[in-house]
Amino acid sequence: MFSSLVLAAALAAAPAPRTAASAQTVVHIPKLDALTGLSAFLERAGTYSALLRPSAWRAELHPFLTIDPTRPETLTAVGLDVTGPATVSLRVDGRVSCMRVADAKVFQQKAAEAMAEAGGAEAKPATSKGVTTVSTTRDAGGAMGYALKGQEVCAYGATDAGAAALLKESVRLVGKAPAPDARLSKVTGVAFLATGETVLGLDGAANALKVDGTAMKLPLPPFQAKSNSPYGAMKPEGLLFSRVAVAPAGLEQAVGSLRATIQAACATCPKEQMQASADAVAKQLTGNMLVNMSNVQVRGSLRTQEARFFAVKQALAAEVKDAAAVKQALAPLGTLPGAKALEDGWALTVKGGSVLVRQKGKHLVVGNDETVTQATMAALPETTAKLERAADFSLDPRLLARGLSQVSLADVMADENLAALFAVSSELGPLLSRSERITGWLDSVPGGAHRFVFDWTLLPPETR
Repeated sequence: MFSSLVLAAALAAAPAPRTAASAQTVVHIPKLDALTGLSAFLERAGTYSALLRPSAWRAELHPFLTIDPTRPETLTAVGLDVTGPATVSLRVDGRVSCMRVADAKVFQQKAAEAMAEAGGAEAKPATSKGVTTVSTTRDAGGAMGYALKGQEVCAYGATDAGAAALLKESVRLVGKAPAPDARLSKVTGVAFLATGETVLGLDGAANALKVDGTAMKLPLPPFQAKSNSPYGAMKPEGLLFSRVAVAPAGLEQAVGSLRATIQAACATCPKEQMQASADAVAKQLTGNMLVNMSNVQVRGSLRTQEARFFAVKQALAAEVKDAAAVKQALAPLGTLPGAKALEDGWALTVKGGSVLVRQKGKHLVVGNDETVTQATMAALPETTAKLERAADFSLDPRLLARGLSQVSLADVMADENLAALFAVSSELGPLLSRSERITGWLDSVPGGAHRFVFDWTLLPPETR
């Protein structure tokens, strides 16, 4: 009974978009006049990244009318309600945009003018069961139209094959009240984006963006919040600093990912032996871990996995239950090719560099750079502190931009993945260079999903 009431309350509070069936991506804005802060961030961010400029996406809000939510007069001029909601559904055969009208006659007049400009046959309204529909073809191909009932209107732009289906879908959408979307109730924001199994809530101010999201199948282990962490009091610094509490069910995955990376750089290392050591270590971990990525230093080509691994100077620390048992589990590393004994562990010479596996009390530290590894070990505190979330992170966007800029043209031409990084660098690099910090947290949610929240803060305008 209680759970049913909780579910009912959650659904009642959830945004209720008029979402078209078979939509691949949905954008929902509960109140168009609430976008002021988010638009302010995008305006400023857009001076450094064309992709984020509001002018790049405003045209997507409506299939044939030009509107700008940051300029209420553009909505009023076409008869739309500046305080109403907007839902854009993107499908394979076109898109549907549902909004609320403030003046139906003005909307119909402006819609007729826009359709006439697009060419095609004259659009003649038809009314049935209280729903007025208009549909026409476009000179450039495809069709467009709308369905209007009372104050609700859904307009569409379709391919030739999708015209009839999207007209029918628009009629359906205005014909009944929209149902609350439970996916959107899990995040907060003034605008929502849902695509596949990922949902984002967006909000912002002139110098900051807040993203609140959930996603399935992220390449991350499950997390489980703990009361205290030995890394809770450490000061975030460097390219990426992250403190996590991995759930017991995710320890093998976390250790296995690291083992696979090292294995790729050490082709001569016996897989069975590496796996056995990794399994033994995983059983001794408490789940508290620290990731410290200091910076990126690219030397030569990035086309091999080991080159990418050693390009990011990093160290990972993990709290262990029994230091002696971990030392025993790591002892077989001494028989691996290129292994060198250290006072507190082992150095493995592999293709591209050296992997350091060291212990300090109840901390196991694995790094690929001597300086970063030593700095991480020196910073390990002797006392625990509360960690507010199961995982948190702090990213230096300027160091990230510097790292992305090191991808060479030769690598871009030879590797699709590196080409994608180059594209990110070209599009977001200038914005990252004008950003102060990106901080956030993650947690696991039922069903194998992760929730994440991050704040992206820009440098003040006067900062040089």
